[in-house]
Amino acid sequence: MQTDREAMTDADAPEWTDAKKYWWLLGLAVPTLPFQAGGLVALTGRDVFWWWGPFFAFVLVPLLDAVVGQDASNPPEAVVKALGARRYYRWCTYAYLPIQYAALVWACSRWDDPGASLVAQLGLTATTGVVAGVAINTAHELGHKSELLERRLSRIALAQSCYGHFAVEHNHGHHIRVATPEDPASARLGEGFWRFLPRSVLGGVVSAWKLEARRLSRRGKRVLSVRNDVLTAWAMSVLLFAALTLAFGPVVLPFLLVQAVLGFSLLESVNYLEHYGLLREERSPGRYERVAPRHSWNSNTTTSNVFLYQLQRHSDHHANPLRRYQTLRHFDEAPQLPGGYASMIVLAWCTPLWRRVMDPRVLAHYAGDVTRANLHPPARAALVNRYP
Repeated sequence: MQTDREAMTDADAPEWTDAKKYWWLLGLAVPTLPFQAGGLVALTGRDVFWWWGPFFAFVLVPLLDAVVGQDASNPPEAVVKALGARRYYRWCTYAYLPIQYAALVWACSRWDDPGASLVAQLGLTATTGVVAGVAINTAHELGHKSELLERRLSRIALAQSCYGHFAVEHNHGHHIRVATPEDPASARLGEGFWRFLPRSVLGGVVSAWKLEARRLSRRGKRVLSVRNDVLTAWAMSVLLFAALTLAFGPVVLPFLLVQAVLGFSLLESVNYLEHYGLLREERSPGRYERVAPRHSWNSNTTTSNVFLYQLQRHSDHHANPLRRYQTLRHFDEAPQLPGGYASMIVLAWCTPLWRRVMDPRVLAHYAGDVTRANLHPPARAALVNRYP
C-alpha cells in the first residue's frame, strides 16, 4: 500500500518503469552463502565447497559482470522523489539482516562439527566473512538515512564485523575529507593496498573516537558514557560474540574474530578503490573544493551494482548522501573503473598489477599532470620523475 506522499508524487511523475525493481532481491542471495555452501557440501561430500562464498564473490560475479554487461541509464529526475519514497526498496535492505544473523548462528553451529577438516573450517570462515563484508555495505546504505530505524539497523548489521565505529567515521569524517590527504579512507596514488589497509583501519578508529569525543564535549556530555556511539557500537559486538560463545562454546571465538577481520578487510578493499589517487583542489589551507563526481571512481557493471545496492555509483552518493540506492545516477564526468568492484578488489590485492592498470588512468584523468593527484608521500619523488 502506498503512503499519501508516494501517491502524491507518483501522480505528478511521468510513466517510467524500473526495469531492475525485482533484481534488487538478488542481493539477498549474499547472506545465504553459508547455507548455499553447506548445501553443496551435503550434495557432493566435498569440503572444498565451503569456499563457495569467495568463489561466488570473486569468480562468479566478475564473470556475470562480463556477460551481463553495463547499465548507465538513470531514472528520470521527475520520478526520483517518488522512487526514493517507495518502501519496497527499503525492505530489500532490511531483509538482509535477519538472514545475515541466521547464517552467522548456523555457521557457529557447524564450526566444531566432529571430523571437520581445516579446509572446511577455513572455507566456512571465508564464506561468512564475505557475508560480513557485504553487510557493512548494507549498513552503509541504511546508516546514511534520516530515519532512526534505519540507523539502528545499520548498527546491528555492523556488529558482526566489530566495525560499529564505521557509522561515525564514514558519515562525519570520510564524507567531509574524501579525496584529500587528511582522509584515511582515500587511497593515494602509488600506495599499495597492503600499506593502505592498516592506515585506513587505524586511522578510521582514531578519527571515529575523536569525532565522537568532540560531539559529546560540545554537548557537555561525558565521553565515557552510554551516549558514546563508538563505545555502544563496540559493546554490541562484545555482547554478540559473548552470546555466541555461551551458546556454542569458546571454540567459536577464533571463527568469529577471523570472519570479522575478513569482513572489514573487504570493506577496506572497497574504500581503497573508490578514490584511489583522486584529489580535491585545496582552495586555502585546510579548505578544499566541493566534492564533485570527478572525485570518485565509478562502475556501471550491472551484476555488481545489484549485489551492492549500486554502491558503484559512488559519485552521486557523495554528492547526495541521503539519496537512496535505487535513485543513484551515472555521471559522464566521473572516472570509470575498467571493471566492477568484484574484479577490481582482487586486482587491488595484487599491487604491481593494480598500479599497472590504475596509475595510467589516474594520470589520464589529470591530463598527464601527476602533481594534481593525491600522491603517496614515499612514492612522490618517483612518481613526479616518472611522469614529469
